Amino acid sequence: MKDYPPLPPKVGPILPINQIICGDCVEVMSGYPSDSIDLTITSPPYDKLRDYQGYKLDILHLITQLYRVTKKGGVVVWVVGDATVKGSETGTSFKQALCFMDIGFNLHDTMIYEKNSFSNPSFNRYHQVWEYMFVFSKGKPKTFNPIKDKKNKYAGQRSWGKNTIRQKDGILIERPANIINEYGMRHNIWKFNTGGNVSTKDKIAFKHPAIFPDKLARDHILSWSNEGDLVLDPMCGSGTTCKMAKVLNRKYIGIDMSEEYCEIVRERVRD
Repeated sequence: MKDYPPLPPKVGPILPINQIICGDCVEVMSGYPSDSIDLTITSPPYDKLRDYQGYKLDILHLITQLYRVTKKGGVVVWVVGDATVKGSETGTSFKQALCFMDIGFNLHDTMIYEKNSFSNPSFNRYHQVWEYMFVFSKGKPKTFNPIKDKKNKYAGQRSWGKNTIRQKDGILIERPANIINEYGMRHNIWKFNTGGNVSTKDKIAFKHPAIFPDKLARDHILSWSNEGDLVLDPMCGSGTTCKMAKVLNRKYIGIDMSEEYCEIVRERVRD
């Protein structure tokens, strides 16, 4: 782990449970106690694809603070994409992933968020319909509740082929064939429909320039946390993570630099 200097504490070891805080996420988080957050789900500004009211983000110190406040076995889900500048994708997503690993996180899984359509047509490359969902963990994840909604084609049948296991002495022994369940664990490419009244039914959410689907946040919260756990979104934007954490009986903290966006989040979690 690189020795990046943490910012000095600002407000003391206080956790504002089930609150939406307006402020700079790095400064706000610097006052939170270490090893206190079970799960973070967030999406940083993608290069300069959106103008978030002129705010700048200190990625290096944000990742440092995320590592400090995440519990051992906790997870950070980082939803990110890249801009195309002068004909080349920036690769910012890769750089951020490497920074997480330099700080001390494990890159537990590289997942894909696939959309049902694209925002802007491409004329010399294939249309862009996906983003990364990097899953970072502080050590081995303490929670994994796999979503099993992939319908198996051969459900009810016995698995084919030799089902064998090698013993310590090198001898192979055959085990009884398994019965294939109706549903199996889904793959790490998740496809969601997006757009007005599809990503969410909350019309107020679309006052924010970039939201991700309610189902995306829901499925990650179900996968990497349990009821009563504390879920953080340090760039909560339209508030999808906080809303779904409340729906799923988790505690939540949302932080955003914009008071306008914070009011959107507060209204969504109230409703």
